[in-house]
Amino acid sequence: MATMWNSLCVVNANNLFNSSSPLLPLRINSNSNLRFRFRRATITSMCVPENDVVVVGYGMTTVDFLATVDSFPNPDDKVRTTSFKVQGGGNAGNALTCAARLGLKPKLISKVGDDSQGQAILNELQRDAVDTSFVLVSKGGSSAFSYVLIDNQTKTRTSIYTPAHPPMMPDDQSQSTLLSAFDEARLVYFDGLTTNTALFIAQEAARNKIPILVEAETPKEGMNELLKLADFAVCSARFPKAWTHASSIPSALVHMLLKLPNIKFVIVTLGEDGCLMLERSAKEDADTEEEDIDCFFKSLYERKDDSLAVPTCISSVKYCGF
Repeated sequence: MATMWNSLCVVNANNLFNSSSPLLPLRINSNSNLRFRFRRATITSMCVPENDVVVVGYGMTTVDFLATVDSFPNPDDKVRTTSFKVQGGGNAGNALTCAARLGLKPKLISKVGDDSQGQAILNELQRDAVDTSFVLVSKGGSSAFSYVLIDNQTKTRTSIYTPAHPPMMPDDQSQSTLLSAFDEARLVYFDGLTTNTALFIAQEAARNKIPILVEAETPKEGMNELLKLADFAVCSARFPKAWTHASSIPSALVHMLLKLPNIKFVIVTLGEDGCLMLERSAKEDADTEEEDIDCFFKSLYERKDDSLAVPTCISSVKYCGF
């Protein structure tokens, strides 16, 4: 029987503190029902990023045209915006901007055109202290951009994305250039949108023993191979069930750890409901009490205190086997 310890953490988008919570050994039995056993544990402090840590990111960076409307229009409607903004976007651009604002030292590997939008993308990233020296500028190319319609009524957004042309290809970056980008890097991030080139860069990162984080929005060609190289995965709400065909998000996260032995933790983002993280550990437990994982997740989630004004982390620790 293979075993592994995991910690399950529910983060409420409204609050973020640490609390005592059960330590739960999680099992998968022969008919694939998820079970766990538990004891108590306490989480005492939050992790704070170190300053000057170098992180490298590969993926999309765009100009976003953000139009807010009272409600999403019907076909052939004409509606007025209530606000309009033009700003940088794209998964990789957003992630590395966030890293820079947290005090890290991000380097971006990407590609833009030599048009006005490409220059605007670079200028905005540089203002946020993102190193753009590894961003290729394509002569005569066009930069990526998105029209984003924000619905005030449903609090949702609809994005219409136009990719950059020409796209970035594996041979756009030499091995020596990648090694230069990886210098002192503690993590390489991939937005998972262009898996062909991402695989080439990820393989080089793995050869240099640099931890890899993959953002997984939708299952696509090449995603399986990219996830096999990953040490960490951050998923959209739809991805875990779509990728594993599990019946629930908690069980899907367990299946992801079982299918991907290199993964140390997997996170699924849940919008206004925060996020859910399952983390692998090396400890074991001999307790025998069992309970259904989905029932436990529900009880864990019900411990949220929505009256608090800061984000909350509700944690537990588990092990699973099969």
